[in-house]
Amino acid sequence: MSTAWQVVDLGIRSYREVWEQQLALVEERKLDVDGGVDTLLLVEHPHVITLGRAQKALANVLAAGEVEVVSVERGGDVTYHGPGQIVAYPIVLLREGERDLHRFLRNMEQAVLETCAAFGVTADREPGKTGVWTGGAEGSDELGPARRKLCSMGIACRRWVTFHGLALNVATDLSYFRRINPCGFSSDVMTSLERELGRDVSVEAVRRRLAAELGAALGREEISMDAAAAAAS
Repeated sequence: MSTAWQVVDLGIRSYREVWEQQLALVEERKLDVDGGVDTLLLVEHPHVITLGRAQKALANVLAAGEVEVVSVERGGDVTYHGPGQIVAYPIVLLREGERDLHRFLRNMEQAVLETCAAFGVTADREPGKTGVWTGGAEGSDELGPARRKLCSMGIACRRWVTFHGLALNVATDLSYFRRINPCGFSSDVMTSLERELGRDVSVEAVRRRLAAELGAALGREEISMDAAAAAAS
């Protein structure tokens, strides 16, 4: 069976537009189990706050101001998306032997860990929590809390087709996180690759590396858009 996927770089697109695109891709993938191909959408969103299925998600919105708040079907709590943050949405049909959503999340985390390492940031997991973190085990430093969060994750799944995904802070304006308790934490827990490194980081370079690492971690091989269209026809 094919493990190919098409990688689509959407640039900057509104959250609702890409959400609708995800839902359409999920329906296509559900209906074309044998002939279709998976898709990885990569995007930066204009400022938006999203609420997952967690019971306290809305209560963790402190002061949205002019930023739109959107409730969606992914797991998790409240988070923020904005420019300088790479959002990755894997629309993947989990086949026999892959149907473990916890393992799927751990595989996505591994892709982010490898990406961060490639740009000089040592990152790891936080026991009992989803996402990717950095920093030491105790105290704090000039960057804030000892443990800082680089990447948030939340997925949904319909008939073993995944959607939603992850958000990796690269050059993100972290002040927007002050409008919420991100994933239930204090806003000062959030960090970015630029903040950790103290220098500019190319969003485009990180996006390319993240796409490659996600393919490796999820067992998907990138094919061209033309090849994807031919495979699905």
